[in-house]
Amino acid sequence: MFRKVHLYLTALCAGITTAIILVMSLLYLYISENELYENQYRSFQNDMNTIATGLEQQSVISMEWLSKMESHGGYTFYALDNGVPFLYNRLTNLSDDSDIQGLLNDCLETYRQSFEYSSVQAELSGGLYNTCFHTEFPFNPSGKKHEYYAGIIELNRGESSLQIIVLSPLGLLQKRLMWQRIRFLLIDAAAIVLLTVFSFFFTGRLLHPIIESRQRQNAFVAAASHELRTPLAVILSAAECSRDADREHRIKFLDTIRQEGALLSSLVNDMLTLSASDSQSFSVHTAPVELDTLLINAYEAFEPLAAEKNLSLSVTLPEEALPPCTADADRIMQLLSILLHNAISYTPESGSIALSLTRKKHRFCLSVSDTGPGIPPEDKKKIFDRFYRAEKSRSAKGHFGLGLSIASEIVKLHHGSIHVSDRPGGGSVFTVILP
Repeated sequence: MFRKVHLYLTALCAGITTAIILVMSLLYLYISENELYENQYRSFQNDMNTIATGLEQQSVISMEWLSKMESHGGYTFYALDNGVPFLYNRLTNLSDDSDIQGLLNDCLETYRQSFEYSSVQAELSGGLYNTCFHTEFPFNPSGKKHEYYAGIIELNRGESSLQIIVLSPLGLLQKRLMWQRIRFLLIDAAAIVLLTVFSFFFTGRLLHPIIESRQRQNAFVAAASHELRTPLAVILSAAECSRDADREHRIKFLDTIRQEGALLSSLVNDMLTLSASDSQSFSVHTAPVELDTLLINAYEAFEPLAAEKNLSLSVTLPEEALPPCTADADRIMQLLSILLHNAISYTPESGSIALSLTRKKHRFCLSVSDTGPGIPPEDKKKIFDRFYRAEKSRSAKGHFGLGLSIASEIVKLHHGSIHVSDRPGGGSVFTVILP
């Protein structure tokens, strides 16, 4: 299921970013190409104005000047004197090329139909010609867009007239634009690939906590079911056997039911505590707390239990007065109870358990050490996991592997840390650091 969600999220994320990139690229290309065409048209108009001004000042138009103007702007010139092509056109074979001749005729026809009577004329004052005017327009003979820019210059003197047709092909500009589109296409393709890869890993990172939570939930349910099955089986078996048992055996069976029921109640309470932690409803109510007082209370509560197992329980406190710690007293007592209960359960007879409190700078350090069998190095990283119990030495009856998980949650709520280390000479030391 999560794999499909991962793929769907990747496709969604990559699809949205791809659509945005494509829209932005197309918009940029549209604006950029329009500006390039407009700049080219303005440049062509400026050149036409320059050419027209130059023609005004010349009494004789030389072929050298026409050739120079053509090569300067990459233009094609066609000059007509009273409708007769110049010698320049015949020498350059323009008049013999049917395609070019037809193109020029189409240009003149377009000019006559659309622009001849609306052209802006520039009257000369003292020039060589009576009138001189020019006009420019987009010329698309095949119906396609952006083929040529055309310009017509007309000079009149008396009864003679001079017409010069100037064509500016847009092929080079279109090639530039085509290469620009190809570059954008390649850049967009590379960006889409990178975004898809990024989306795959990004959505994977987003889903990772959810997948982990789901896995922990499944593991929790499986482990809880396993732990609940054993006391329930014992209770049902004892209840079944007590039906036909005599009074003495029935009392034993009822004691067994009571013991297993108490274990079951303890397990359910621990599970509810951890469930509250998962749902963020496991809260603390902090207030100034005297930690040394809490340690003494914990010592007095567990000293009789330690004495029953012939264990030595001691408490060590600093000689100087300690400032209060901002914490939840009930939760800290629960934490101490879990650590002491574990220590008493796993420490063999004649062993010792030490409870201590120290202060380092702005932190309080609580520790519970025992002379038990210790915890193997490979188990230290997992000891705070739910339902985890080290094999053999730490699988005592009545311990479901939830106590240290609850202790870890309590420490996290107090923004502290908890870890376990080996005690010199054997055993374990659980250390809790609180701010």
